[in-house]
Amino acid sequence: MKKEALIEKAIEMRNKAYVPYSKFPVGAALLAKSGKVYTGCNIENAAYPVSLCAERVAIFKAVADGETEFIELAVAADTERPVPPCGSCRQVMSEFFKPDTTIHLTNLQNQLKTVTMDELLPFSFQPHDLPKS
Repeated sequence: MKKEALIEKAIEMRNKAYVPYSKFPVGAALLAKSGKVYTGCNIENAAYPVSLCAERVAIFKAVADGETEFIELAVAADTERPVPPCGSCRQVMSEFFKPDTTIHLTNLQNQLKTVTMDELLPFSFQPHDLPKS
């Protein structure tokens, strides 16, 4: 899949976001190694801490479907710069993405920043950092 198609899916997902509080819709599209694309949008809740970002929705949908290997991710929002994922999303992404996994960050002005997982979250906490049982 071309990155432009993945980015377009992320932009489309913004329209499905449930954002009655922040009014800040975000969309994501995740390409799995199998070739299947998983999409997500942010979903808010009146109890703010239980809200979920678009990136994690897409990743959790994929994992729930049995996918754990990913090629690339696109994230889109109406921001002045290409939208950066929050810290929680970066940590979840680091759990499932290889250091060289491609991540496309964009906005509605067609600005694009493409980074790798390692560039997005260097020196991340990893499963091998946990004590061995």
